[in-house]
Amino acid sequence: MRSVEVDIAALDDHENARADLIDGSIGEASMFHATFGFYAHGVSETTAVLPEGWKDRLVRYESPSTNGIVALCLELHDLWISKAVAGRPKDFEFCRAFIRQSLVNPEKLLERLAVTHNLAREVRERAQSWIETSPGS
Repeated sequence: MRSVEVDIAALDDHENARADLIDGSIGEASMFHATFGFYAHGVSETTAVLPEGWKDRLVRYESPSTNGIVALCLELHDLWISKAVAGRPKDFEFCRAFIRQSLVNPEKLLERLAVTHNLAREVRERAQSWIETSPGS
């Protein structure tokens, strides 16, 4: 609700051509950004660190206002894990708010963290600490 940026990945964009197109056409400082007050950042499928099986949990979104375009959005627990792994101050705020608002279940977060591979010990411990010390845990 506070961010003016949305990350968009084309799942078949193996050479990042579509990510570059997104940045150039509706990215930061574009006419789209000036007109609508938000912008998109083109990313690749490998930008975020995600739990095993995340593709199977993508959430389909479409509405009359999307004119037939369908978005596949990260399931909230998978999104939470990716933010916790990134570990920036704004990610900490994001993660705490998701738990405080009961948008995610701490037990499910621990399960997803357990199947998030190739994390440094410090990153895994930080994410686990965020889960265990957040209000509502």
